[in-house]
Amino acid sequence: MKTSTIKQETERSKWLQIAFWLSMITIFYNMIEGIVSTYFGMQDETLALFGFGVDSFVEVISGIGIAHMVYRLRSNPNVEKDRFERQALRITGFSFYLLTVGIVASSVLTIIAGGQPETTRVGIIISTISIITMYALVHYKIKAGKKLNSPPIISDANCTKTCLYLSLLLLLSSGLYELFQIPYIDAIGALGIAYFAFKEGREAFEKAKGKDCCGDTC
Repeated sequence: MKTSTIKQETERSKWLQIAFWLSMITIFYNMIEGIVSTYFGMQDETLALFGFGVDSFVEVISGIGIAHMVYRLRSNPNVEKDRFERQALRITGFSFYLLTVGIVASSVLTIIAGGQPETTRVGIIISTISIITMYALVHYKIKAGKKLNSPPIISDANCTKTCLYLSLLLLLSSGLYELFQIPYIDAIGALGIAYFAFKEGREAFEKAKGKDCCGDTC
């Protein structure tokens, strides 16, 4: 085997390992974020933070499918989605749709009842941490995808970019409420999260059908 070929294989193996650990970080971070967000979302009665937390749990299911895919890519760069990955994507899509319905219904009821959060400080803290984390993950996932010439990994990076947008939305709604006590801004922020959840659900079903898409990569 030529020296250049050995070097290429070594480089590919290194970046596949990096891609795998990036997916594992995504899974464990979303698990922690989901637990903290749903707990304080219920305690402080902030619907946007609670919806953000449930979204994080759904992202864990998606992350497991991506980690499985990257693991298989290490042995076959041209591997197609297997039954496990497709099933994980379908479950993810259904969960996102269910989340969308739940958030919309809760937001409407909250607006009708005139409910307001006790505080949104935790939402500000969590969203700020999430923005930093997701930005770093997007950067390195795109880099790994380009190094490996892997559309699925780049697609996953764009899905993580959607999580970044969700974090920005949570920061905006939480910050506006904490600073100005704007009525219903928390519920409006939750509806924004519902929109992204619906979009992610649709994309999960598209990917299960064999189309590598997420966000602008459809």
